Amino acid sequence: MPGTLYLCATPIGNLEDMTFRVIRTLKEVDLIAAEDTRNSIKLLNHFEIQTPMTSYHEFNKYEKGRKLVEKLLEGQNIALITDAGTPGISDPGEELVQMCYEEEIAVTSLPGAAACVTALTMSGLSTRRFAFEAFLPTDKKEREAVLGEMEHETRTIVMYEAPHRLVRTLKLLEERLGQERKITVCRELTKRYETALRSTIGEALAYYEANDPKGECVLVIAGRSREEMRLEEQARWEEMSLGEHMEHYLSQGISRKDAMKMVAKDRGVPKREIYNQLEKD
Repeated sequence: MPGTLYLCATPIGNLEDMTFRVIRTLKEVDLIAAEDTRNSIKLLNHFEIQTPMTSYHEFNKYEKGRKLVEKLLEGQNIALITDAGTPGISDPGEELVQMCYEEEIAVTSLPGAAACVTALTMSGLSTRRFAFEAFLPTDKKEREAVLGEMEHETRTIVMYEAPHRLVRTLKLLEERLGQERKITVCRELTKRYETALRSTIGEALAYYEANDPKGECVLVIAGRSREEMRLEEQARWEEMSLGEHMEHYLSQGISRKDAMKMVAKDRGVPKREIYNQLEKD
């Protein structure tokens, strides 16, 4: 009978965030696959965990993943940990999970620290709906595509960024989302010098241009206002004459009555007002 793959969340800074369940599981499994064994040995030693470790990281995730699947098929139980946080969230893990499901191997996730959720909940921005963007792509064309999508995103956006790229990323966000968009920049989460700077993108950029950022960063950005988008769309329609606006729909085979309804909706006015204006013209 195949073993089970356990995705174990580890602290993102504060060792007190390690759960009892993860500690017990790491002690009980046959093998721990770690993103960086040199980093993880410190964690295991702190909690007196003596389970054997093997490396599983971005550069060997396919080759080593197949070897781990073989061990799981033999009946071994394996825990996957990363340097910090939950495996699979901007860290190795996603591909191994897919391999396991292809072989009908059980996978379970042991919840714990996740920088994206930690930052979101302390950001002061809306938590009802959010989009996780992780790190911006390094490829310029792909990065531009992602930024283009973010321009119209109405959900709160959560992003990761390294301190040495923070100013560059804030400049890109200012160009595409505007300097007045609300943002909370969280740094050193759960650590002694944890900070959460609540401001606008323009203010955050000015601050970090003057103050060298240190520590990994999570950016929580307010989504675009739907009302603002509606007013912008309405303004675009109003640039047309009423006749041009009507012709836009009539040329598509839409009846005059329905076209008037659609024009009225586009312009945010009663249908009677459109009717009266057309009659006057």
